[in-house]
Formats: sequence, structure tokens, C-alpha cells
Amino acid sequence: MKTKSLQRVFDSAFAGIRQASEAFTPQLTPREVGTIVSVATGIAKVSGLPGVGFDELVTFPGDVPGIAFNVDADEIGVVLLGEYWHLHAGDEVQRTARVMDVAVGDSLLGRVIDPLGRPLDGNGPVASDKRLPIERAAPPIMDRAPVTAPLQTGLKVIDALIPVGRGQRELILGDRQTGKTAIAIDTILNQRGQDVVCVYCAIGQRASAVAKAVSVLRENGAMAYTVVVVTEGNDPPGLAYIAPYAATGIAESFMEAGRDVLIVYDDLTHHARAYRELSLLLRRPPGREAFPGDIFYIHSRLLERATHLRKEFGSGSLTALPIIETEAQNISAYIPTNLISITDGQIYLSPSLFELGVLPAVDVGKSVSRVGGKAQRAAYRAVAGDLKLAYAQFEELETFSKFGARLDEDTRKIIEHGRRIRACLKQQELSPVSVPAQLTVLLALTAELFDTVPLDRMTDAEHAAQQAAANIPAEVCARFETAEKLTDADRNTIIEIARKALISFQPKPESKSDPKPEVKAGAKPETESEPKPGTTTEPQPETKGETKPAVKLESKPETKAGDSATAGSETPIGPKPEAKAELKPKSEEKS
Repeated sequence: MKTKSLQRVFDSAFAGIRQASEAFTPQLTPREVGTIVSVATGIAKVSGLPGVGFDELVTFPGDVPGIAFNVDADEIGVVLLGEYWHLHAGDEVQRTARVMDVAVGDSLLGRVIDPLGRPLDGNGPVASDKRLPIERAAPPIMDRAPVTAPLQTGLKVIDALIPVGRGQRELILGDRQTGKTAIAIDTILNQRGQDVVCVYCAIGQRASAVAKAVSVLRENGAMAYTVVVVTEGNDPPGLAYIAPYAATGIAESFMEAGRDVLIVYDDLTHHARAYRELSLLLRRPPGREAFPGDIFYIHSRLLERATHLRKEFGSGSLTALPIIETEAQNISAYIPTNLISITDGQIYLSPSLFELGVLPAVDVGKSVSRVGGKAQRAAYRAVAGDLKLAYAQFEELETFSKFGARLDEDTRKIIEHGRRIRACLKQQELSPVSVPAQLTVLLALTAELFDTVPLDRMTDAEHAAQQAAANIPAEVCARFETAEKLTDADRNTIIEIARKALISFQPKPESKSDPKPEVKAGAKPETESEPKPGTTTEPQPETKGETKPAVKLESKPETKAGDSATAGSETPIGPKPEAKAELKPKSEEKS
């Protein structure tokens, strides 16, 4: 019985296999396969792919991806996105019939990846069920909303004088080693608890610099809401070219979900150079500074994707902070002027201010925010206007005073007030300041509470004013976050709190009497105080003519060397014989 049942099982299984094999009909799918003609630094010339499209993704042996960049009649120019040292002429190239895309989603938060989505932090592969193309059209005009909400950077000089709004594009430019990346990192750190997702895109940076930035973000708890997209300096130029587009695709996924996003491109100078390298290798015609003619377009189509969406589309926003490196403070170079015309304002960092120790070295005169002023909080707007005007006047007068001109009292007050403003706008790295603390310092500046504080104590005085911001009533702090203007009572309350905090830094009354003995110890005051004794009446008529310089020159060192008590009794005896000895021969010559 067992053998018969087993036989039936085998018969039914083989019958099913027979039916399946009879029902299967093999199908042939056409596939375009090309061959490599030549390989150069970061590019490859491929032939045999007549149906390939522009920006289409192709694969090489070893799963090396590439993007079709030049589409000619006989061959195509491909930008390689991986290690290409093992590729040779004659190797097979296949089409994928899709464009370059990147993984998106919340699973990327806290990760360090490359533009292809491969992890660089050693925490395993990125788990994501959604992918978006890196190249997408910018949102239409009718889908956009005005920029109305501010993006607080935590830096007093920016939040007060050059405000940035959510959905704005603010350029950061300056010479190398002037603190451009530090401003971007401080801005990311200040978004903690603000429900803002941050994307930091490092383009062609040194591996040590990227590792330092990531460690700073991780130590301050900012990696929980940050995605880091990295291309190192030794990566192929194709990866540096697609890096900002891939980072923008990741940021757009959060924006379309209704969240506020901040993206930092550090920096687009390396991006432009990588694109120039690829274009020259692919024999595209060069233009100004050897850049191709569409260098403006690659940056404009990238930054136009930063916007603030309407409520019907989720009210998400994407704020862009592109960074550009200038050479010898030349902001009128090709790439800087392109980015200045594309963005909504710029923050210029001056090397001269950096050398003077004014950090962040923001040049307020050359910096501007064309959109953020409307998004600035009303409390800031009431203070920033007077502050910026006073600071601009100070910079002009400070330049004028360097020529050694004699200044009147009003000019001196403006200069001293401006020096206090500059001291208060200084800020240490990785130390963002809260909104109540900033407003306390700014209101104290406008009320001239710092003008009597010595410059060497300004740092401690400002720190005391920031700590005193904790005493501001809760109802007043609540108005900071709204569009309501501060009332006179609110301003007086904050100023009074700041005044109490700065009492200990005011000069003591005794210090006013200290300069008097110092002036008496000088030569001129002594000559005025010495005639008070009756014995000093004789030298005055004796030095009427040509003897005035001789008496003055000889009396000054004697009064300086002697004490004030003995000078009154000894000086009439000392100069008298000298003056008489000089006058006798002169009187004989006249007679």
C-alpha cells in the first residue's frame, strides 16, 4: 500500500511539471549593448547604444554606473560615477532605461552617505522603500507661497542685520579659512528642537574636514535630524557633479511631506570646477575662465528648487545656504556673480575682520538679505533698523578717524557706541544664542547701556545680559515668537532687566577722580600750578623776549624730576641764576 501511494505522489508531481513546461513559451527581450571606445579621467566614450537618452543611467562591468552626458550620432560621452581603473576599451555597456535616482525617507536621518546612496558611516545599508530622481523640475510659481517665517541661525549678526527666511536662498561667500562652514554648522546646530530637517552636502571636501564636521554634529546631538551627503576630494568628478542634485532630491522628499528643510552646499566652487573638468574632457566648448556656457544654468536649476510651498501642497519649505569661495576678496568673479544673481541675498565674510578677531567675520556693508527682512520677527525689526544705521555710521567714522583727525564729542560717542556694537556682535563658534538672549543684548545696545562698560569687559557684560534674559516674563517671551510688536512696557521691562545685570560692570565713581593726579604729574599742569606761590612772579617778566623757549625747556625736566612738594620751593632758586646769566650779555649787546 505504501509503495502504491508513493507512486501516485510521484506521478502527480511529474504531471504538474509536464503541464508547466508545455505551458511555458520563452520570450526574447531586446537589449541594447554597447562597447567602450575609450576611457579617460572620469569619462568614457561608448558606441553602440542608439536609443540611449540624455541623463540616462548606464552600467559598466563591475556595476559601475554612469550618466549619458553627450549624445552624438556615432557615440555617447558618459560620466563615470565610480572607480573606473578596471575598465578597458571593448568592455560591454548596458542601458537601464531609467535616470539617476536616490533613496529618500526618514531612514536617512542620522546617516552619512554618498550621492549614490551607499553608506559611509559603517552602520549597514540604507533601508528605504522610496526613490526619487536627482534631477527634477522646480515647483511652478503658482505652487509657491511667500517667505513669511524666519529661520533662526543663532548668530546675532545674521538674525538681527541679515535675517534668513524659510524658503530663502542665502549665499555665504568669502575667502578660504574665513569661517564659511562654521556659520553653516552653527545654523544646523541651532535647529535643534525647531522641527527643521537639515541636509549637509560636502562637495569635494577633504576627508578630515568632513569627519570633523560630522563629529561636531554628532557630539551636539544634531545628527538626529541631519542627513550628510559626502563626496571627498579623491572621488571621481562625476560624483562631485551629482552630489548637490542628490542632496536636493533627499531634501525635497521632506519638503513635500510638509516639513521645513535646511540644505547646505559646501561648496559650489568645487561643483563648478568638477563640471568644468567634465566638460573639457568631453570636448565641450569653453567660455569665460574655461567654464562651459551652461555653468549658470546648472546652478540656477539647482537653487530654483528651494522654495516655500502653498498650504494646498503641505506648506513645506526648503531653505538653501550655498557656499562659494572667493579669491583675494574678488566677489565680482564669474562664479560668485552668478550665484549672487541667482540667490536672494549674500553673507560676505571679510578676511580683514577675521584677522582682527571679529568672529563671525561678517561684513555688514557688503551683506544683504532681500527676502528675509519681511520674514523677520517684529521684535527684531524694531531694533535692527537703528542698530544697522548706527553700525554703518561707525564704520565710516572709524575709517575717517584713522587719519588722525581731531574728533568732536558727538563723533567720539558714535565711535564708542559702534565699538560696543561690534563687540556684542562677536560670537564664539558652536555657541548659538537663543531669541530672548539676543533681544536682551540688542535692546541694551539701542538703549546705550553698554556705552559706559569698558571694552575689555564687554564679553563678560554681554554674557551677564544673556543670562539675565531668563528673568523675562513668560508673556513677553511668548510675543517673541509671534508677529506682534513689542509694546513700550515690554521694551522697558527688558531694558530694566539688562540694566540690573550690567550694574556691576559700570565704572565706579572713584575712577573719575583718578585722572586728576595723573594730569598734575604732567609738565603742562605743573607749569600752571607753580605760579601760585609768590616766588614765581619773577621768572615771568624775565622771559618776555627770546628767552621764553630757554626757560620752558629747562624748567620742564626739573619739575618732572622733582616732587610736587619740593618743586614749589626749589624751582624759583634754580632757574633764576640761569636766566640772569643769559640775560646779562644780551642786555650789554643791546646797549
